Amino acid sequence: MKKFINDPTHLTAELLEGMAMAYPQKIKLESEKLVCRAKPKSADKVALVTLGGSGHEPALQGWVGTGMLDISVVGDIFAAPGPPKVLEAFQKVKREAGILLVTLNHAGDVMSADMAKQMAEAEGITVKEIITTEEIRPSADEEGRGLGGCMLVYKIAGAAAEKGMTLDDVYRIGDKVNKNMATIAVLSEIATHPSTGGECGEMGEQEMEICAGQHGEGGGVRMDMKSSKDTAELLAGKVVEKLGLTKGDEILLMVNGSGKTTLMEMLITFRDAAKFFEAKGIKVVRGETGEFLTVQEAAGYQLIALKFDAETKALWDAPCDTPYYTVA
Repeated sequence: MKKFINDPTHLTAELLEGMAMAYPQKIKLESEKLVCRAKPKSADKVALVTLGGSGHEPALQGWVGTGMLDISVVGDIFAAPGPPKVLEAFQKVKREAGILLVTLNHAGDVMSADMAKQMAEAEGITVKEIITTEEIRPSADEEGRGLGGCMLVYKIAGAAAEKGMTLDDVYRIGDKVNKNMATIAVLSEIATHPSTGGECGEMGEQEMEICAGQHGEGGGVRMDMKSSKDTAELLAGKVVEKLGLTKGDEILLMVNGSGKTTLMEMLITFRDAAKFFEAKGIKVVRGETGEFLTVQEAAGYQLIALKFDAETKALWDAPCDTPYYTVA
């Protein structure tokens, strides 16, 4: 493993300090692992909080700021933060308007969120939660994990909160996004753990895995490497099936690189996927290509799509200003 790091035990602290130093107009670091808006949102508006392990930069803390998250509670590399730290975030943004908590569906994150919500309730703090489950799994009986689609919930629900909508409406809109998006991952190389240098799994030289999860957890389908076009069409077909997309539907299409995949590959993939959707009469009306949620140097990408309606499209276009996503 070759990485420009210092003491592996200080990775999370140093990366968060670096982010806060790089973007002081947008975020501030409090209590070591709370990444907060530099200028707090008005207390009469719903606050958005999320939680998750570090090592996935720019996710999740890179989306704290105007129009998106109020606080990201950061855990150590690939590890959920503890419930007391999540409760501390709730305490910081306690307000009559309430708090929307967005949790990615991973066991540690869900457990920590559940315990923190119970403690918040005992303190009279109002929290509603959305658990993102948009991942496409090999079997329809398997519940999806939360992958890069969380960013779409942060952006659209965050815009609703910024406009002063009630907690019930912010929750309704975020839940609608969660139910109308789908993510499917493909990996060709597994990441290493930056604290230990250990590989997070194994992959054959000529293999790839679809439905691979975020860290290469396994349980997907392995096959020989395919071209960009063949892979994109395979994945896009699964998205069409899950969302029930039909001619005339409008979608946001995102290609999220896992960390090692080049922009060249991502742009070719976006082209191939967009042509597949358009051939079916499905309109790609918004697009994003880049690294949004990574897993160190894992090679591959997540194909993410959201079925728009007028409300969600307008909120997607609303202004926001965060370290790693800005809409003017």
